[in-house]
Amino acid sequence: MSIDVHQHLWTPAFVAALRARTSPPRLDGWTLLLDGEPPYEVDPADHERRDTGGLELALVSLSSPLGVEFLPPGEAWPLIDAYHEGALGLGEPFGAWAATCHSEPDPDRLAADLDRGFAGLQIPATAVPDDRLLEVLTARDLPLFVHPGPAAAPAGMPAWWPALVPYVQQMHAAWHSFHAVVRPRHPRLRVCFALLAGLAPLHTERLTARGGGRGLVDPNFFVETSSYGPRAIDAIVRELGIDVVVNGSDAPYATAPRPGLGAAADHAIKVVNPRRLLNREESRK
Repeated sequence: MSIDVHQHLWTPAFVAALRARTSPPRLDGWTLLLDGEPPYEVDPADHERRDTGGLELALVSLSSPLGVEFLPPGEAWPLIDAYHEGALGLGEPFGAWAATCHSEPDPDRLAADLDRGFAGLQIPATAVPDDRLLEVLTARDLPLFVHPGPAAAPAGMPAWWPALVPYVQQMHAAWHSFHAVVRPRHPRLRVCFALLAGLAPLHTERLTARGGGRGLVDPNFFVETSSYGPRAIDAIVRELGIDVVVNGSDAPYATAPRPGLGAAADHAIKVVNPRRLLNREESRK
């Protein structure tokens, strides 16, 4: 039974909280309104409790591109609390990443939330990692999930622009900043980067040529597979090895890819590596 570390599901509590707002991010019926973006029609079926196809675990997370985590605390926390309540109430096989406010970080509040049973913390790639929050995670031996944050398509650009340009750029910046700045301060922290870190690991040769060192593989920096397929996964495995690649789908917006690397690699990506990321007891048996 495999694990999916990257899904989204807006529960009724979170939908109600978005509809209660009078300014973006908010829902008007099922129309999503965000600053600087045209109205987006959400498909309600995308956020019905879905069949997970026999997954051992499906981890849902707050949709960071909404910008919730960057709102002032008085606006952010009602949405985050509604997300937490709904996510924790989904039942098996669902689990969830916690979220937190980045405009005014509160490590004590994060600690209390994590202790309710969350798998770890998700932060937007555009957030500056706060050492106090990362210390809360390290103390509990829980991982961090780095997900793209808010992005908009410039006027005249197609709807796919945010997913292909700013999301990828954000993940590149996060991958390199975590290696250069965060890892020296938090040597035991496990981190998972969404969408194969935007393929940033494939730039190791350029990093080396520009004086960034040899690009040694960090066994506690994981990358998840959402939005990519066999060619990209194969290239990442050649660069980082199989042990840090984990299965993620980004459901309901995409489906989990088929790695196409054989049964042993498939098992590692979908079962063994996610368990190691999440520090589940089964990984040590």
